[in-house]
Amino acid sequence: MDPRPLPRPSALTAPYWEACQRGELAVQRCRACGRRVHLPEPACPHCGGTDLPYEPVSGRGTVHTFSVVHRAFLPGLTTPYVLAWIDLDEGVRAFGDIVGDIAPEEVRVGMPVRVRFDELPGFGRIPNWRPA
Repeated sequence: MDPRPLPRPSALTAPYWEACQRGELAVQRCRACGRRVHLPEPACPHCGGTDLPYEPVSGRGTVHTFSVVHRAFLPGLTTPYVLAWIDLDEGVRAFGDIVGDIAPEEVRVGMPVRVRFDELPGFGRIPNWRPA
């Protein structure tokens, strides 16, 4: 089994992880003001609304910022790897690894990416990002 820590879905985040298992990226959208919210929140940070269902999004975006990690702080992580904040086309920011056929030194701010779901042993599918 992979020794990495596993996500621990809560009542708030379970719909997000359930969408990932279906191969969908989903974020919350406030029914009161219509704005998208990510990372998951119990109340809308824009208007305070509390009806925030999850909706699928395209999974397309661009690299906002990133860091190349050269030292593993958790078991099961192979270095180097790239962690990035992604500006989704829908106007919210997501977080994850840049994966695929790209060297860490080739990642750039503004680079177009798409979500890719990879199997995390003992958990299921998690979202990562690959060059578009």
